[in-house]
Amino acid sequence: MKDPSEVVRSLRTLGVEWPSGPFRPSWSSLSKYEVPSWFTQAKFGVFVHWGPYSVPAFGSEWYPRNMYLAQRPEYRHHLENYGQHSKFGYKDFFPHFRGEKFDPHRWVSTFLRAGARYVVLVAEHHDGYSMWDSSLNPWNSKRTGPGRDVVGELASAARSAGLTFGVSYHRAEHWWYFEGGRRFESDVRDPDCASLYGPAMPRETSPDDNFLTDWLLRALELVDKYRPSLFYFDWWIENPAFEPYLLTFASYYYNSAHQWGSQVVINYKHNAFKEGTAVLDVERGRLGSIRHLPWQTDTSIDRKSWGYVRDSSYVDSGSVIADLVDAVSKNGNLLLNVGPDSEGVIPEGEVNVLQDVGDWLGINGEAIYDSRPWKVHGEGPTRIREGEFTEGDVQYTGRDLRFTARGDVLYVVVMGEPGASVRVKSLSTDVQLIDDVEEVSLLGSGQVSWGRDESGLTVSSSSGPLSVVKVKSGRAVFR
Repeated sequence: MKDPSEVVRSLRTLGVEWPSGPFRPSWSSLSKYEVPSWFTQAKFGVFVHWGPYSVPAFGSEWYPRNMYLAQRPEYRHHLENYGQHSKFGYKDFFPHFRGEKFDPHRWVSTFLRAGARYVVLVAEHHDGYSMWDSSLNPWNSKRTGPGRDVVGELASAARSAGLTFGVSYHRAEHWWYFEGGRRFESDVRDPDCASLYGPAMPRETSPDDNFLTDWLLRALELVDKYRPSLFYFDWWIENPAFEPYLLTFASYYYNSAHQWGSQVVINYKHNAFKEGTAVLDVERGRLGSIRHLPWQTDTSIDRKSWGYVRDSSYVDSGSVIADLVDAVSKNGNLLLNVGPDSEGVIPEGEVNVLQDVGDWLGINGEAIYDSRPWKVHGEGPTRIREGEFTEGDVQYTGRDLRFTARGDVLYVVVMGEPGASVRVKSLSTDVQLIDDVEEVSLLGSGQVSWGRDESGLTVSSSSGPLSVVKVKSGRAVFR
């Protein structure tokens, strides 16, 4: 493995000034990192996938890769609708990606209405198109397409409204993303497009130093220019070749934040970072129990795609809320994705889901925001699959409960239809997970009838699935 000090020296020869601070590019140094309170208290954020892939709006945001793979439906769709790949390639969508109705303040208003506390914009996806005014990449949203610095505009709108702003950076996979276009006559072979389509190397090969240096410089440009409070990495950075560059990035970013007087988060997947040096993200999945360290799950309102597609299939808002509650009960956050269309409009179906989540949080938010996991995350008969890409509709029952805590209050979220009463076995006088119960109420409805004995705490009525019982104790209920 290349020594991170070599990476730092090479950056300095390129004119990069190393920020002073407490972190060095080593795992032992990065282990001093602490997850900021803004993240652990926020619980809910909105993810945004927007780019030229919203123009064809077919398949998924992976259209740019799949349109060059002969066995894929996107390949046939492209031939039928746009013609030969040598005449109309991915780059030819850029003039049609205009974003005429892109209004960052309207986006932010929608996110606030949903109850989100932070927003994360995909600054560059695997396609190599930068959504910011980049000095390193001419294929960007300022010089082409909308003619606007999308990252800069959304950052400004979010911060002015009190939302924490972050970016997502998916360039790692660009090393092999367009490899299919080299197998036949396409514009990927055009030397004039090399700066867009990149190496287009076989996926089983490791990226070289030139690619990795460019990958790092673009990431640092985002840090220096926009000072994001969260920097999300997609997968494939766990490839061993990235390790010295990740160490360099993390120490640079954490030291920069130290100079800004800010607290920041890096999201990673798989085993790309050592435990405790950044925040784990579990894509479209769940954990089975409380994780000691804070973590995050991310999913999309559209089951089919992260980017906009015309034949979208939206998840039920109740399922989204259940995922949020489940994650929070296990010390996690939920980052929920929307995919605006090529004009820059968030589809109505996605806005409706966001509003439903916001309505629920408007009543029950005190059980989510600023909460902490309790001694156990929940109880009930329904078992869920753990890990990435394990999401799906879960048929919770009225006996499936999730717990969160704040001070001397325990919140019990009823995940399914409860019937006439709810029994919380974890609050049995025999189990002794809580010392005493002084008051029981239902958020949004007030007082209820209740009793407690060796079988549990029984609440006489509940308003329905995802209702929240508030249990006040005489002392702190934290684990």
